[in-house]
Amino acid sequence: MRDFDPIAEARRNWDEHWGPDPVPSMSAVTSIMRVQQILLARLNEELKAFDLTFPRYEALMLLYYSRRGSLPLGKMGDRLQVHRTSVTNIIDGLERSGYVRREPHERDRRTTLATITTRGREVAGAATEALNELRFGTAPLERAELDAITDVLERLRADADGFTPSARPSPARARE
Repeated sequence: MRDFDPIAEARRNWDEHWGPDPVPSMSAVTSIMRVQQILLARLNEELKAFDLTFPRYEALMLLYYSRRGSLPLGKMGDRLQVHRTSVTNIIDGLERSGYVRREPHERDRRTTLATITTRGREVAGAATEALNELRFGTAPLERAELDAITDVLERLRADADGFTPSARPSPARARE
């Protein structure tokens, strides 16, 4: 266990050198980036037993929930918000594990589909149960805190990704 919080120390230094105005932004960003590292490490550790990484899990679940169990690789990149090269690498890994197979598109010869296999469906279900049990690595945060984080970050995501933020009250706001 550390004797100090590195982000609190950075915040102190930032305030001393740059003044108080940029401190909340710097502190929020470094906190988000650190939490992303923590969560990715926790999730990847849990998913190792299923021969998955979190990016592969996300792709597998995208196929799991698709109507036909298959999607064009380009569409997967759009939905996962990653570059085509990353989709290729992710599908390569899923294919090596036997969770996905590549197939030609029935009407468009230029398009390759990724299709989830029976084994892929089984692993997707089992991995999801494990991640749900782990609460996706978010302990010690409670439900209201998680809802609040989602709500706060939605505005930033909407601004960057060009969607309209939901008008629905979040579960956290609905309980107030």
